Amino acid sequence: MKIEDFMLPCPTKKFFGFECFGCGAQRAMVMVFEGRFSEAFHMFPAVYTLLLFIATAVLNFADRKRNYGNVLIFLAIINSVVMVFSYFYKHFFQYMNI
Repeated sequence: MKIEDFMLPCPTKKFFGFECFGCGAQRAMVMVFEGRFSEAFHMFPAVYTLLLFIATAVLNFADRKRNYGNVLIFLAIINSVVMVFSYFYKHFFQYMNI
């Protein structure tokens, strides 16, 4: 049994036939934990900002003395920008050979 057996399918891809902004995130995280850093970045470029966001969110819940709200908002914005840019690069510019 492998971890890939427990991955959730993308509902957008399943029902509508095209990838969403987060497609590839699960596989990229598995690749990071397997040590395949370059492949993870090519699969989902926002994987490292996403991991930083998750780590900060966990720290926010664990350390109630400090407020990480502004940091979380900043990381969410950065992560969103990277996701949107990489999505459009992957689906429009890469296939058009620009």
